[in-house]
Amino acid sequence: MGQSERREGELPPGQRLQRGWPVLHYGPVPRFKPERWEFRVFGATADGEKHCWNHEEFSALPHATVIGDFHCVTKFSMLGVEWGGVATSTVLKLAPPAPEVTHVMVWAEYGFSSNLRLDDFADDKSIFATHRGGELLTAEHGFPVRLIVPHLYAWKGPKWVRGVEYMVADRRGFWEERGYHNIGDPWREQRYSYQEEPGDGPEL
Repeated sequence: MGQSERREGELPPGQRLQRGWPVLHYGPVPRFKPERWEFRVFGATADGEKHCWNHEEFSALPHATVIGDFHCVTKFSMLGVEWGGVATSTVLKLAPPAPEVTHVMVWAEYGFSSNLRLDDFADDKSIFATHRGGELLTAEHGFPVRLIVPHLYAWKGPKWVRGVEYMVADRRGFWEERGYHNIGDPWREQRYSYQEEPGDGPEL
């Protein structure tokens, strides 16, 4: 299903409308230490260099607001959510990928990771969220930064993001290595790796 076929504001197959925002994650909530926090872009960058921002610098990047749905693979969805933060397009502009980059790995606290196709990461609704509904995210929901990719299942957008690795070939992230679908399109109910078709991802 192409991006033009998305049905924003509607429930994908198998999902139910959720009024609140349940807290779901693997492992403990990390303690935020602003003096040690750093956001890195590395891997196959256009200039071959690593790009870094401390928390003050990252917070000073251009602020964007998007309206995007939130679809959890556990079958709840929140529709029309306002997210504020730094657009992925801003990061791509400030730290461009090399021409041969096809995928990214988004890294978070405790070595957690999630892989994305570059086009999904660069989508105009994808955002490194710091706010929801005008309010700062809570620690349980990913403060200081979580990735939101509204057109994919929410596990593709990790909490507590610390950086992005540009890749010239796909590589599975944390949940993708543990049985979740490599792409995660909710409109196609791409929940689990056994549903994958040839070309959907690297061999397990």
